[in-house]
Amino acid sequence: MATNTSQEFDAVIAVCKSLFLKKTKDYGTAWRILRPASITDQIFIKAQRIRTLEEKKISKVGEGIIPEYIGIINYCIIAMMQLELNESDPLEMELKAVEAKYEELVNENKELMFNKNHDYGEAWRDMRISSLTDLILMKVFRVKQIEDNMGQTIASEGVKANYQDMLNYSVFALIKLEVQ
Repeated sequence: MATNTSQEFDAVIAVCKSLFLKKTKDYGTAWRILRPASITDQIFIKAQRIRTLEEKKISKVGEGIIPEYIGIINYCIIAMMQLELNESDPLEMELKAVEAKYEELVNENKELMFNKNHDYGEAWRDMRISSLTDLILMKVFRVKQIEDNMGQTIASEGVKANYQDMLNYSVFALIKLEVQ
């Protein structure tokens, strides 16, 4: 089967971005009030729910894993936006500015994904979705540790790189789940 990772990536992101912008129209940028640790915990909740559903195979609230991966992607974007903003920036942002920042971060992530795919040979295509979930959870725990260490690292990449990886792992999972 021939694959076009760029088109698949774009199709998944289009679904995520559409939901993100609709929610921004409904709620504004209420997420601006969240501290970094709270965003990390939201990602953790979603990844943990995916893992639970993967293990139990039954959802008692009717939603499967696809909305959770979409949520992880959008919370990673929120986290990266928050890293660039500070307390003096307004809580409420214009929709156009949010959309432009979303696209900027996605494009940066896509470039990173292609660089890593070059080096790893798209190994993710042969991975189990459950392994992608576990990698996301591992990255969440790394971010939590960095946050607990007040952002200080000795030999590790920072939180943004971990959010980027979580976003890309979620995109890979959604590609494998054929979300478009």
